Amino acid sequence: MRITILINLLLCCELVAAQKNSHDAIIKISANRIEQQVIGWRHDIHQNPELGNHETRTSAIIAKHLQSLGLEVKTGVAVTGVVGILKGDKPGPVIALRADMDALPIIEKNDLPFASKVMTIYNGKETGVMHACGHDAHVAILMGVAEILSGMKKELKGTVKFIFQPAEEGGPKGEEFGAERMVKEGVLENPKVDVIFGLHMDALLEIGKISYHPGAALAGTGDMRITIKGKPSHGSQPWLSVDPIVVSAEIINSLQTIVSRNVNLTENPAVVTIGAISGGNRFNIISEQVEMLGTVRTFSDADEKLVFSRVRQVSEKTAEAAGATAIVELPYSNHYPVTFNNELLTKVMLPSLQKSAGSDNVVLKPAKTGSEDFSFYAQKVPGLFFFLGGLPKGNDPKTAGPHHTPEFIIDDSSFKTGVIAFCNLVFDYPELNKK
Repeated sequence: MRITILINLLLCCELVAAQKNSHDAIIKISANRIEQQVIGWRHDIHQNPELGNHETRTSAIIAKHLQSLGLEVKTGVAVTGVVGILKGDKPGPVIALRADMDALPIIEKNDLPFASKVMTIYNGKETGVMHACGHDAHVAILMGVAEILSGMKKELKGTVKFIFQPAEEGGPKGEEFGAERMVKEGVLENPKVDVIFGLHMDALLEIGKISYHPGAALAGTGDMRITIKGKPSHGSQPWLSVDPIVVSAEIINSLQTIVSRNVNLTENPAVVTIGAISGGNRFNIISEQVEMLGTVRTFSDADEKLVFSRVRQVSEKTAEAAGATAIVELPYSNHYPVTFNNELLTKVMLPSLQKSAGSDNVVLKPAKTGSEDFSFYAQKVPGLFFFLGGLPKGNDPKTAGPHHTPEFIIDDSSFKTGVIAFCNLVFDYPELNKK
């Protein structure tokens, strides 16, 4: 206890001295001061994960913290979203910072003292709930940023809008959710947002590093459901059937030729994946129907139009040739645009990221075929979305647990860099934007 008090006193003294210097120094000292608090928030949220549009506990923690800082707080945005508004004492732009809150239906396998033990029913099946993509860290980082910036209100130019968003991982078919719903409910208005920044943990990038990509940084995506309807029969008499399982196998193999033979891969990558298939319930019955679920990833509207069209054509014509019918729903339940980093904004703010992590630790990376509904914000206002390394130093990214898996893990010591980066972006934007 005495050691903790002494450390806090020393940090306070440093903070007073830093106030006579630059904002950069104040931000760094403040980030050091609240680092353990940020880690504690993350551990708590990780241990108590909640699926999309059910983040009631998480949003309550966020709202209470923002209110304690004196921010104007709005809850229940797009179901469970929280928005906090911090008005600086000096005139300037409205800068939005975004963090997503939802977890995934995954059973955690990590041996951590704060590992999730939460179970639920998802799509009719019992499963775990786990923060297997880093959203718990995103929330904790942004809560820390709010605390630092609220303490620098007198020096702050303009307004900061803290957006804590639900359901980034998706929602029920036929419903609007996540960023798309938040935009439609006016999260970028009142006050009108001029620019938005977002970050994402990267479990395969070493801690202390930041990666970025100007332009199309993340793929646009549409999920699909393909239903093959055939003719059932006894398994001993396949000649009396139109076997939808055989047809589905042919369709799956043919879909892979879309990327290899139709998309110009010298311009943009693309992905067509079937992730789930179900049909039949007994060894000696040829079923009447097979259902397949999958995803398409592209980096331009033209490529998306091409791939969507070819998926339908390949599926329907292959089925027709076998005497079956294919019903293609694409997109099925969600459709995210390409996440586009405004190229001028990226160029202008790059020095701020380099200052936050060190020039050698900020790396240009190729575009990723993952997707993000941050894209809905960046369609409306200039946006910059970057990645924060979470891989412990010395670890091999090839053997690390990737995102959306039970073994996903990130190093707590990376969060401070994210806090500093967000704060620097807020303070630097009004000045750098003038140049």
